[in-house]
Amino acid sequence: MQVIHQPRVAWDTARVIGGAFHDEELFGWLRDELDGLLGPAAGTALAESRDRVRQVGDARMPVETGLWRVRLEDALRQRPELGGGLAGLASIARARRP
Repeated sequence: MQVIHQPRVAWDTARVIGGAFHDEELFGWLRDELDGLLGPAAGTALAESRDRVRQVGDARMPVETGLWRVRLEDALRQRPELGGGLAGLASIARARRP
């Protein structure tokens, strides 16, 4: 049985999310994947995060990344079975980045 360290998965995935804000192709893929894992509200929240970063600038990036870390940790506490999917998503997204 594989043990998933939920805080680490949440942090790794949040960092990938922050890194996708300026990459349209990666962002679109990531939004679709998060919609599939967490539901459509996650994709909407992702777009809102990207919009805030675009409006305020990259100084907002750590805040949005931190918000996603908390959101993902909460999701993992409620639905631990998401751990493998989120870990895989983060791994694939890192591989897709130029």
